[in-house]
Amino acid sequence: MLIIAFGNHGRLFRFLNKTPKRYRATLWLGAYSPTLDIEKIETISETQPVSVEQIETIFHSLTGELTYLPPKYSAKRIDGRRAYEFAREGIEVDLREITTTIYDLSLIHYCHPFITFEATVSEGTYIRSLGEMIANNLGYDGALTALERLNEGQFIYEDEKELDIKTSLSITKNRYNGALQTILLGQPLNAEDFDLSDYGTYWIDNGDTITIFEITHEGVRYILNKVEAC
Repeated sequence: MLIIAFGNHGRLFRFLNKTPKRYRATLWLGAYSPTLDIEKIETISETQPVSVEQIETIFHSLTGELTYLPPKYSAKRIDGRRAYEFAREGIEVDLREITTTIYDLSLIHYCHPFITFEATVSEGTYIRSLGEMIANNLGYDGALTALERLNEGQFIYEDEKELDIKTSLSITKNRYNGALQTILLGQPLNAEDFDLSDYGTYWIDNGDTITIFEITHEGVRYILNKVEAC
């Protein structure tokens, strides 16, 4: 599952209902890779079979809020560069811990030394790191051999279905009671002219376009204006 946007629609990504995300992954127990996947397998150690009960106990212990280091080979920015750029150059950098939420972790299949699982997680979760934690808790190294995103929030794979922006936003819809032309021309707006005037981020339906704006103590500020609805 991958959402693709063209042109100015890429600016809408942060307003889409894309969480929680659900993944299916296969973990190879005993395989060590600095990338935490099969790109750079360096060693493979012999491992002993574990019980399904052990795996499920570890899954339960990892469910909830987790704080951990992202992979060295990740797109995290450090001083304006991606972490993987430093890693490929052999430069050690200090990565900051991140905190994400594991809503659900379930065993799909276990055929030693491979564990296939599904994880429902918050935005920004690294499934490679989750796989490493599972393996480490079992006493081994581990690397992912497969990873598939099953859905992003409300979005699932439906044969390359076009998205309806007006039903895909995670922010609240509002209504402007003034002249539509005021918005289309990007003129100043007043909070009292909206049905909802509490502080927050909203969108309004202009017909063929939408407008996203923010109401703060300083007034109303356009975020995106006249974005095509499809």
